[in-house]
Amino acid sequence: MKGETIEAFLEGLKPLIDKRIEKWIPRKYDEASMRFTLGKPGYENSPVSATKSVTEPIWEFLDRGGKRWRPVLLLLVAEAFGAKREEALDLAVIPEVIHNGTLVADDIEDSSGMRRGKPALHKIFGVDIAINVSNAMYFLPLLAILKNNKIPDRKARKIYDAVTQEMINVSFGQALDIIWHKGGAPEDITEKKYLQMCAYKTGALARLAAKIGAIIADAKDDDIEKVAEFAESIGVAFQIQDDILNIAADEKLGKEFGEDIREGKRTLLVIHALQDADKTDKKRLPQILDMHTSDPKLLQEAINIIKRYNSIEYAKNYARKIVENSWKKVEKTLAESEARKRLKMFASFLIEREF
Repeated sequence: MKGETIEAFLEGLKPLIDKRIEKWIPRKYDEASMRFTLGKPGYENSPVSATKSVTEPIWEFLDRGGKRWRPVLLLLVAEAFGAKREEALDLAVIPEVIHNGTLVADDIEDSSGMRRGKPALHKIFGVDIAINVSNAMYFLPLLAILKNNKIPDRKARKIYDAVTQEMINVSFGQALDIIWHKGGAPEDITEKKYLQMCAYKTGALARLAAKIGAIIADAKDDDIEKVAEFAESIGVAFQIQDDILNIAADEKLGKEFGEDIREGKRTLLVIHALQDADKTDKKRLPQILDMHTSDPKLLQEAINIIKRYNSIEYAKNYARKIVENSWKKVEKTLAESEARKRLKMFASFLIEREF
């Protein structure tokens, strides 16, 4: 680890993670892989059509990159609790593939044109295929449990339970985000409500990754919950940093400039600005958000209002604080190790990143 950056560590694990995803979701279906995935057919399989409609879109999306930080989090937690990397590697595909499935759906729901520097998947393959692919990505990685005879039934049940609960949470988080930026919320969107939405939408898959890693390592239930809370704080902080980067570094994210403003999202930045804003800005910022405009001048006007009240600095400090506080709780449960050191560095990297 000496001298190795977290960026280099993440990059080094990417090929390993992608290779393991291919084990469960092949780039091209043949009869054998169709039977492995679906069981024995009662009639006749269509591997060529399945490849075109399922795995080709999935791998077109996965090959665009992404940081793969959720599977890395899973592996670090497993190792920090004493498990070997190989014991957890198959299961690391679960939060990663599910996460990418949520992005495919998110782009359709938000009418987004770009993702990771390329057209959103529904712009290439059509809305119908993209919706189905998104759904498939929630379930295909579960083959790593269903068809994995190395996992004892007791552990498999705990992992299934974790997946079910966190996927329910993700769905509710996304629902809140959608209704809020559509302007259909029948209640005030407070800072605490926003953070809880982030905990459901972005924190849930981080929680899932940490839970799976800890379960594989036979961690105690109390320790599983502590590391899950830490992971959730990373997810929330990651979302806050994403909100900041959305208005500060668009081309690095491969997204459209000011996308959150265009979508009318009430981020922590917006909520904080509105709390401190004068009467004019308090009226003007929601007006621009509710326009769902792509006009660069209006987008910049909204961003200037947010910056005027030091909301970016406030959000950055908040993200750091929640991760630091949750780390204090979890570090006592982990023995000194390289994985423990990396876990702390990893959390800091995700909230300080500039891409």
